[in-house]
Amino acid sequence: MKTALFTGTFNPFTIGHADIVERALKIFDRIVIGIGYNPDKGSFMSAEIEERVAKIRKVYENDPRVIVEAYSDLTVDLAERHNAVAIVKGVRSIKDYEYERDQADFNKLLSNGLDTILFYSRPELAALSSSMVRTLEMFGKDVSRFIPKG
Repeated sequence: MKTALFTGTFNPFTIGHADIVERALKIFDRIVIGIGYNPDKGSFMSAEIEERVAKIRKVYENDPRVIVEAYSDLTVDLAERHNAVAIVKGVRSIKDYEYERDQADFNKLLSNGLDTILFYSRPELAALSSSMVRTLEMFGKDVSRFIPKG
């Protein structure tokens, strides 16, 4: 069984993230969505992370190919625990690409050659980001069209 990781803070998990999962499932047998504790992004509160885990699990409750869990160690350690053969990431722009390239290089160095596969966002989703959704929520806007059903 080929397993891939899809990691991030997912604050919140958007339809763009869900699109990456669906596309990755065409290549891999199983996807582990790893929600990382990232103090730089203000996501170090356990209750907040567990709420995100629960919401994303609800989206995939009928798909046994998707596992959702929080982690606080290195991505390569999570990969090892799940025998992952790759990390999948979504890329919307050059800025995303450069960040993900640096992460991919470090992950490859820290592991036994773990590869990262980039999925370019669909053009209609390229402007969508979790931070934009959070901003819209803060101003009381309806963000339901940007969040997966469930």
